[in-house]
Amino acid sequence: MVKVPKLQSVAVIAAISIGLLWVASASAERIPNKTAVFAALDKVTARISKLEVPLDQTVQFGALKLTARSCFTRPPTEAPKTTAFVEVQEIKLDGTEQQIFNGWMFAQSPGLHAVEHPVFDVWLTDCQGGDEVAASAEGEQQGDEQPVKKKKKRRVKRQ
Repeated sequence: MVKVPKLQSVAVIAAISIGLLWVASASAERIPNKTAVFAALDKVTARISKLEVPLDQTVQFGALKLTARSCFTRPPTEAPKTTAFVEVQEIKLDGTEQQIFNGWMFAQSPGLHAVEHPVFDVWLTDCQGGDEVAASAEGEQQGDEQPVKKKKKRRVKRQ
């Protein structure tokens, strides 16, 4: 049997504890959103458009049809991480549709999983309509906020 000095055992226990804390903090909660926001580039006209795609609805941009299946963000106290699962169909000249993208897009890495088409580019920029936003909007509508009192300005008399 090998004897381990006390200092090494304490170091091993500390390393395991730090590892467990890191794993717990790495799994930040995701906030589901109702709308995925994309930037779409038409390479012919060189125009960038903002597309707001509600979940499970299809929006057409040129010859592309975008359908967002899910869109997640993180709380403001966490590092930003906006992700969306997206399906993109291309409408061919004969009217048939071909799926050209089916997967996750990451707003913080737009070049990693963007739709690159000969005429159009599409990438995720944001998600909107999460639970936190909806809760704060309801509070504003109900008048839960206290009115802000204006401070009176003092005039300084100069002699």
